[in-house]
Amino acid sequence: MARSIWSGFITFGLVSVPVGLYSATDEHQLDFHQFQKGTSDRIRYKRVNERTGREVDFDKIVKGHDVGGGEYVIVEPDELDEIAPGKSRALEISTFVDLDDIDPIHFQKSYYLGPKDGDNASSYALLRDALAKTNRAGIAKFVMRGKEYLATIRAKGKVLVLETMFFADEIRDPADELDDLPGKSSAGKQLSMATDLIEAMSGEWKPSAYKDTYSERVKELVVSKHKGKEVVFAEEEPQATNPTDLVAALRASVESARKSRGTRKSPAKKTTAKKKTTAKKKTTAKKATAKKATAKRSARSKKAA
Repeated sequence: MARSIWSGFITFGLVSVPVGLYSATDEHQLDFHQFQKGTSDRIRYKRVNERTGREVDFDKIVKGHDVGGGEYVIVEPDELDEIAPGKSRALEISTFVDLDDIDPIHFQKSYYLGPKDGDNASSYALLRDALAKTNRAGIAKFVMRGKEYLATIRAKGKVLVLETMFFADEIRDPADELDDLPGKSSAGKQLSMATDLIEAMSGEWKPSAYKDTYSERVKELVVSKHKGKEVVFAEEEPQATNPTDLVAALRASVESARKSRGTRKSPAKKTTAKKKTTAKKKTTAKKATAKKATAKRSARSKKAA
């Protein structure tokens, strides 16, 4: 079993569950070392005292914060540990929110949370199943490697997943970062065709259908160069669609998507059809009820007569 990178307790209310934190992802990346161009000489980085020019061991390095005027406040590692919120190793859930209400822009990195011992596995399972049943996520804060994180805890199958999150003030306002963002689209026909294209290209989310082709190309390049072969990847760079050609491009895209996936009704049309069917059933039921009521009234009138 993998070694946990953090261990502590999930707490909610008066319940405390011992857990360990494990990496949930493994990014594709080919390792490269640095060399001086034209040579086989490695480039290495060293921690050097800028005054003496001598290399400094990592365990002799402390942190300092610049307070201006060339003055620094030096902080020792144990001092940071003393003030760290959550130093008791607690992942304290402050509230539960609907998972669908969280904008994905807040999510940073995913981890698995596993039960730390068999004696408390039932408490772990209880929280997991309750989150799944309610479609809720627990919002918590904790400290790991000298940094405080905001996090969500959610259920995924048999495991609890922790997502580290960006705090609200860490997310940049697009209005401050991007100039001249366009307003609402006013082209009705173009919008209608763009919607048709989205419907024609819609499908189920299948993660396994997507591969990291760039990493594969990098590996192929390295292997080919090692064998003394030259590799050429012919791929044209996309060009912006001219606004005057937009309708034609949309129409051709819709036709191509429908041919490649097969013509089918859009989810919106299916929903409309269902609504119409339901409405017809309700109308028929109402008419049948009305006829029965009329028949009863007629029978009563005949008896009275």
